[in-house]
Amino acid sequence: MDNLNTKDILNSENGYESKLPSGLNVLTILTIIWAVISLISSTWGFFSAEKGYREKDKTIEALSSGKIPSFMKSMMPSAENFDVMVTKSYENRIPLLIFGLVAAGLCFWGALEMRKRKKQGFLFYVIGSALPFISSTLLIGLFTITGAGSLFFIGLTLMFVVFYAMQRKYLV
Repeated sequence: MDNLNTKDILNSENGYESKLPSGLNVLTILTIIWAVISLISSTWGFFSAEKGYREKDKTIEALSSGKIPSFMKSMMPSAENFDVMVTKSYENRIPLLIFGLVAAGLCFWGALEMRKRKKQGFLFYVIGSALPFISSTLLIGLFTITGAGSLFFIGLTLMFVVFYAMQRKYLV
């Protein structure tokens, strides 16, 4: 064979670049970690929904009293909305679990595809990122995305979508 080695073949115009761009590498690693956390969170939400439903009156009482710091109250819905949210979360725990698992799977798959430099991974990621917000809004109510905590996660999600969009030039 010629004086070609594996590194030359991988870095040739007809081959693949051997090194993933650092921005795309970091984003996909963070996405994989977040997908695992989301998987655990969705499963935990399913199994803890009944307990939350049984203890919602105690939580509402604590919200009404001065026991909870104001910054924590700003992340939670009002007492009336909290009652509805906990009730609907309990009633819709199976669809919420399914949507949560599908969303985590789509984000995970999208990150893996983008690590292979496939543009379709970006689409999987965007759908997986939007699915939890859409499903919770439809199954629980619009007030689930209005608290400071929800706004933080919406902002974080949009930030990741923008960062991935900036990395699309490396995808084929």
